[in-house]
Amino acid sequence: MTSNSSTLAISKAAEARVDISLPDWLLSTAERVMNFYVDRNLRLDTLSVDTMPAPVPGKKYMLYAHVPFCHTLCSYCTFHRFTFKEDKARAYFISLRKEMTMAKELGYDFESMYIGGGTTTVLEDELARTIEHARLLFPSIKEVSCESDPRHLASPEFRQLKGLVDRMSIGVQSFDDGILKMTDRFEKFGSGLQTFDRIQAAKELFPIINVDLIFGFRGQSEEIIQRDLDMARRLDPRQITTYPLMITHQTRKSVKGTLAAPQADLTRQYRQILTSLRGQYNQLSSWAFGKANDEGFDEYVIDYDEYLGVGSGSFSFLGDTLYVNTFSLRKYQERIEAGKMSVEQQKRYDTKAIMQYRFLLGLFSGRLSRQYFRETFGVNLDTALFKEMTAMKLIGALKNDPANPEDLIITDNGNLMGLLMMKEFYSGMDNVRAQLRKPLKSCDM
Repeated sequence: MTSNSSTLAISKAAEARVDISLPDWLLSTAERVMNFYVDRNLRLDTLSVDTMPAPVPGKKYMLYAHVPFCHTLCSYCTFHRFTFKEDKARAYFISLRKEMTMAKELGYDFESMYIGGGTTTVLEDELARTIEHARLLFPSIKEVSCESDPRHLASPEFRQLKGLVDRMSIGVQSFDDGILKMTDRFEKFGSGLQTFDRIQAAKELFPIINVDLIFGFRGQSEEIIQRDLDMARRLDPRQITTYPLMITHQTRKSVKGTLAAPQADLTRQYRQILTSLRGQYNQLSSWAFGKANDEGFDEYVIDYDEYLGVGSGSFSFLGDTLYVNTFSLRKYQERIEAGKMSVEQQKRYDTKAIMQYRFLLGLFSGRLSRQYFRETFGVNLDTALFKEMTAMKLIGALKNDPANPEDLIITDNGNLMGLLMMKEFYSGMDNVRAQLRKPLKSCDM
């Protein structure tokens, strides 16, 4: 007979066991196939519109707001951002609030709000006003999520966000000083220990703290990754996100030969991450982990089929169309002052493409459901996406749930496939950002 503690230890070990058996050649092939589809489906049409379409009664929507300013620009980041200038940033926040009012006048209400960047906390007072404005306009908002870099946590003004932000995601990337120096973050944001102490002090400000880590850096050994995970677990945040380093057309020269580890290292590192975090955290997606199963996290597109983006460089997905706002600060301000919303590009998708997109998100999030596809698209998932379902079953990425025939179980092979495919999807989105930023002139920034 075993003791209770021994039984618990056996249970934890079983829970942490990771079963990844996909060969490198298959993973590389999957990435190339995903890259082909992403490039094909993200060719946008230059077609601006004065306003977004009105909401459809009964549908749930999420509001995304973009703050495109950073005090310093990281070489591996391809998000839409400009070097911070206070006068431009304050004028921008005013326009952002005006655009939210335009969405209200169209009839939108939102259940959730996500504020991304850039660095959203470059001006805490303006950010606080913007969140207050959103909550006043859209009383159905239940949760506001926001991002910050470690340096702003130490600012006295940061406390203005207490009571306004429900979930704060902090871009740590790594606690290892060597990795921080290699990525030029040590001088910008301080040492790993300083970041640790700042997060510890900020935990009491927000109901949910999320610690963002990145793996896939060159020289990021098993010991370094384990120390990062151990320090993150010592902080005991509600959520931990472990992103793979993403290489895009824009960062290929600065990242692939200098910062990025060989592709073959990703599988080993990912297995280590799953082994370390399981037991203490539930898996929310291929790369997100949380103490609870029912709370929002960075990939808001999983919880909301449709979302509206405000701000320069924001994306919206409404109905069957992807809308992309202008990346020019000058054009953004001009359009808002003229009473127009800021859409400059769009792309309409057929039902098959939308189903493939939702299939990817279902695989990535572990929420693949036959019922969802039947109720949303009126199709049988197994026949409507026969190739995708067959391929994933053949490689052991998913299997039927014996407890509920409507659901599919995502295996560890499926988690890895979801991570790699989502990485390629986000890299494709970053390539779109790079293309839209390329023609910008100094007067646009």
